[in-house]
Formats: sequence, C-alpha cells, structure tokens
Amino acid sequence: MSVLRAFTAERAELSLTEVAQAADLDRAGARRILLTLVELGYVQQTERRYALTPQVLEFGHAYLTSRSLPQIAEPHLQELTRQVREMTAMAVLEGTEIRYIAQVPSPKLLSVTIPVGTRFPAHATSMGKVLLAAVPPERLEANLRSVELAPVTPHTVTTRQELLAELAAVRRRGFVIADDGLEEGLRGVAVPVRDADGRVFAAVNVSLYKHGSTEEGVQREIVPLLARTAARIEADLRVRPGNR
Repeated sequence: MSVLRAFTAERAELSLTEVAQAADLDRAGARRILLTLVELGYVQQTERRYALTPQVLEFGHAYLTSRSLPQIAEPHLQELTRQVREMTAMAVLEGTEIRYIAQVPSPKLLSVTIPVGTRFPAHATSMGKVLLAAVPPERLEANLRSVELAPVTPHTVTTRQELLAELAAVRRRGFVIADDGLEEGLRGVAVPVRDADGRVFAAVNVSLYKHGSTEEGVQREIVPLLARTAARIEADLRVRPGNR
C-alpha cells in the first residue's frame, strides 16, 4: 500500500528510486513489490518508469458502490431532477467502462431510464468522457492502445486520436455535452465530482433528448446547475463522519 500511495496526481510516473524513497523502502524491496503489481495489472512499466493503471480503482469500488455515496448524492440529484425535469445520475470509472451508482428518473412520461449498476463503454458517454479526461494523458493513451473503441451508435467516437482530442477539450472546459454517442437523439451533460484532494472520482450528469434543447441553452442553463450539484455533493462528502 505504501508503494501505491507513492503515486499521486503530481507524481503520476515514478522511477524505482523515487518509489523506494516515497515508500521508505530499499530499492530491492520496492522493485519486488512493483514487479508484483505489474504482474497483477495494477502498475504499468514504461522503460524505467512506473505508473498506476485504472485497475487500482478496484480498491475503492466497495466504498464507491456502497450505500454511503449514493445516499449522499441522491438528495442532490433529486433536487436537480426537480429543477431540470430530466434524468440525473452519478457514475464511477471501472477500467474503460462506467458504472451507474445513483439515478433519479425524469418525471416526464417519455424519459430516459438507466438502472443503477448498468455499465457502458466510457468513450460513448458524457460521464465516461469526464472521468477519462481526469486520467493523466500519457497513461490514458497507453491504456487505450489495448482497447477497441467499439461503436454504440453511428456517431460514437471510435478512434483514439479523436477521443484524445475530445478529452483535451473536456479538461479545458470542465464539462461535457455529448450527443448521440450512446443513443441517437440523446444528449448527455456531465461534470466531475472531486474528493478533498481535488481528484476526480465520480461524475454526475443530466440526460435529455436533443429535440427539446439546444447546446447553447444546455450550456447556459444546465451546466451551472450540474456544477452546483457536484459542489454540494463534494461538500457533504467532506463533512461525513470520518472525513472531518
């Protein structure tokens, strides 16, 4: 665990010597642990440097999918649904897929409904793009080399170059408006949710049909509400028992 904690957002790639120093281990001990983590798939090695892989998210999966996080998020999602009258949801990244961990249906008769626990390819969804954009670019590009970006609709991004360009734009803007990637006619709007250290660990979104909205209107009206919802969830997570 000390070796895993040696990697941070500021130190995403480390040499053997840097890992040993950060974990307070000798080089031989750090090397044995790193090789084991590489074999298990939690760390990847590029030349003489090491980096975590998305598989380390397994350690947080029990917490993220426990009732605590959805219980904290759901009242805020319910309020957002009341305001926008569309489905709202929260998801976490699992490798190159997202898993829905909270969802509030729209009050409209004809509306989007996606059950909690549903998984989708991250590259085809608004929340997936928010979450992928938070992965260090050099590590993300390496991980995507071994993944087929399969089309879900004719409009789904299917090339690494196009996806990486989209993710770079997400980092600049801080939100995603994604059309037709998961279902034709469906528009997803998403923003990140960060922990106390500023790391993105989840995303929240609004799903609506394009015919009833414009991208300019969504950016003006829905994105600010989503950002406030994420901020309220983050604030509640910081004051929960054990996080004081």
